[in-house]
Amino acid sequence: MSDSYQILQPAIWHEDARGVPRSLAYGDSYHGEAGALPQARHVFLKGSGLPGRWRGRAAFTIAETGFGLGHNFLAVWRAWLDDTQRSGRLHYLAFEAHPFAVADLRRAWRRLPDDHQGLARELADCWPDLLPGVHRLELQGGRVTLTLLFGDIRRLARQADARVDAFFLDGFAPRVNPDMWSPAVFGQLRRLAVAGATVATWCSAGQVRRDLRDAGFLVDKAPGVAGKREITTAVLRPGLGAASPDPARLRVAVVGGGLAGAGVAQALAGRGHAVEVWDPQCALDVDPALRRRGAAALVPALSPDDDTRSRLSRAGLARARARWLALDEAARPQACGALICAQSEAQAHVQRQALVRLGFPEGWVRWLDPGQAGLRAGVGVPWGGLWLPGALRVCPGELIAALLGLPGVTRRAAAVGGLVRAADGGWLLRDAEGREAGRADQVVVANAVQARTLLADQAPVERLPVLSGLTPLAGQVSLYPAGASDLPRCVLSGHGYCLPPRGGWGVVGSTYRPNADEAVADEAGRQEILAHVQGWVEARDIPWLGRGEAVGWAGWRAATRDHLPLIGAVPDQPGLWLACAYGSRGLSWSALAGDLIGAWLDGEPVPAERELVRRIGLR
Repeated sequence: MSDSYQILQPAIWHEDARGVPRSLAYGDSYHGEAGALPQARHVFLKGSGLPGRWRGRAAFTIAETGFGLGHNFLAVWRAWLDDTQRSGRLHYLAFEAHPFAVADLRRAWRRLPDDHQGLARELADCWPDLLPGVHRLELQGGRVTLTLLFGDIRRLARQADARVDAFFLDGFAPRVNPDMWSPAVFGQLRRLAVAGATVATWCSAGQVRRDLRDAGFLVDKAPGVAGKREITTAVLRPGLGAASPDPARLRVAVVGGGLAGAGVAQALAGRGHAVEVWDPQCALDVDPALRRRGAAALVPALSPDDDTRSRLSRAGLARARARWLALDEAARPQACGALICAQSEAQAHVQRQALVRLGFPEGWVRWLDPGQAGLRAGVGVPWGGLWLPGALRVCPGELIAALLGLPGVTRRAAAVGGLVRAADGGWLLRDAEGREAGRADQVVVANAVQARTLLADQAPVERLPVLSGLTPLAGQVSLYPAGASDLPRCVLSGHGYCLPPRGGWGVVGSTYRPNADEAVADEAGRQEILAHVQGWVEARDIPWLGRGEAVGWAGWRAATRDHLPLIGAVPDQPGLWLACAYGSRGLSWSALAGDLIGAWLDGEPVPAERELVRRIGLR
């Protein structure tokens, strides 16, 4: 985190004497005298040629500079639903430096007409925590997506990645908020624009029109609304802009049936692609009793400087909750929350200072002193810790089985020994003897450390040096019979972890063994895990910890030197993708990687900042 980091400042609700919402920070109204919805329909929908322009399209993307109270989005969503010739999907990207809390949005939306009320409730129900960065919301069964970028538009306009058909410029007036109307922002909008992209805004200031022209738009005027003489419309100059995305149903082979492959499979099948998962060992073939026994936790990283891993893991938790909390009960994660337990009084001080600097909302993370932490967990926590109520306890076996059993996903119980470019531009999958085993338009390699071998012909280490740092790490966890105990009541994370019992079993972990010859669960590992956990939790408060006959589980992780995943397109190999090196954060990266690859394939707004994507990419 640089010294320019700014705490996200939510908007404060305020109305003038007429009941019109106003910004105290900017001294301006959130909508004109015509009212929010009439202004949205006249200025932004009509000014952008909608609904006509989205008709017959597979997808249509709008970007708005200033989400405010969301009236423009709700008006667009309503118009899209009312149009029988609407596009297959609607994507909406919106910047907002000062987002409202959901309680204030609900207050504003009480005044909406009846046909907007159901939409407003659906949006309110999935409104994100007010955290800086990118938030992807899926509405209307996934056919409508809203990608929110919370923070300063001067930075976030550079971080956005989308292919936009229509821009709505709806910030506060240039005289009070010049940053939103700057040439630098317009230049970034030009970067996002597809050929023929349009601009519409209520603002008719001459400087705004000149700056739009300089950015590459042909600028015009249109009649205004409610006493305003004119508004501004524009279209990108011919010859400029990227091609509009044209998502088609693809045959996608996913090599690897673990957390990485399952997350990709769910995301791509949900977008309508035909997914085949290739893995000689699939979770659906495991004894269900064994499958239900295991457990793991999805706890976001939280660093004092809000580093790359912390920002990505926040996004990973959000995508996992969006993707997995609607699964059937057996596979559905338990939203039990987590305590990141301080390991010493000095670390407790560091945690408290980090919260002050980061300024995250208390509903997402807050400090608990030892007494509060003990009440929350049901066990003693000597130095307190950070409470994250959104963290998840997951049964990986049940989760993977559910994801690989979704409609649109086919399992192939076979290993892939090689990949060869097909004459038609797709890929041939070969078995260990070199025989053709299958074909696909796209291939996602998600088989952990084996990815290096599989990609050796297409991306040798000398051309893709990031693969040289892909290291196998052995590790184990311990499972203890817990009987009817419900302690601890939440995930405890520190030097190791301790999970709430599930199905009569409690889980503690884990070990990391680099340079191991094999992954084995042994007594030395069991004792090491116990020693770790007993150093920062009152172990005597957990009746099952270290008692009874433990069951050990051992396996391999693949990790990079910086402990970040590798997710993205393989350079110079069209249609070939990599999703691996998840290390000990397979749950954190699984759903996020699927949605990143899905967004890139289908030309959707990308649910992560560009600088974060670069850091997990393959170049």
